[in-house]
Amino acid sequence: MITFFCNEPFSAPGQILLGTEAAQHLRVLRAGAGQAVALRDGKGSAASGVVARLAKRSVTIDVTEVSRIEAQPPVHLMVPVADRDRMLMLAEKCTELSATSWRPVMWRRSRSVGPLGDGPAFQARVQGRMVAALTQSGGGWVPDVHPSAPLSRAMAAAPAGTRLMLDARAEQPLAVVTMTAPVVIAIGPEGGIEPAESAELISAGFTPVRIAGSVLRFETAGMSALAVVRCLLDKGGSSNA
Repeated sequence: MITFFCNEPFSAPGQILLGTEAAQHLRVLRAGAGQAVALRDGKGSAASGVVARLAKRSVTIDVTEVSRIEAQPPVHLMVPVADRDRMLMLAEKCTELSATSWRPVMWRRSRSVGPLGDGPAFQARVQGRMVAALTQSGGGWVPDVHPSAPLSRAMAAAPAGTRLMLDARAEQPLAVVTMTAPVVIAIGPEGGIEPAESAELISAGFTPVRIAGSVLRFETAGMSALAVVRCLLDKGGSSNA
């Protein structure tokens, strides 16, 4: 079913007016009045309905049913400020895997990367990519996107719970960790986390864990770790948040 993002409240029965992008999308698909569609607001509300009217720059949806998609146990990501395209890929995949939040960290080795994914304009691109991933995957929640921060501020903002630091040299595999939500995953930059930063994280309660026996690119590590944590929480983890 065609799914659209709508950040306005919707109710059933009711009508929602979507803009040019939605109208263009329907025309590309050769869809028109009577087409069944779904709506998401990115905050757990879902709806179904039909296209009532398709105009050049707008589309009117008759909302017939509204439901709620419950949030999964919270998993927060501390991602590196890094290469733009690879950050966008991670943003897309972490939305499909239902990350709760996205907080870019300016690691010491982040500053040597270019072009750097940072700043308000790039943050808007991240949110746009997440919305696209949400409508494609049929999920109910868009991750909360925070501005970039130094490590100290990111650690201070991290909720209590299970705190994990991805490290290819760690002795403990991620798959054997006993965890309780909320879970925070710290993902280092290309070249790895510097020893002083690693010491800061461990002092703040982060446990070093590894995913594979090789060094992974940050986007591979991030999406892999999130998938493993989601599986472990589904298997036996519990949420206290």
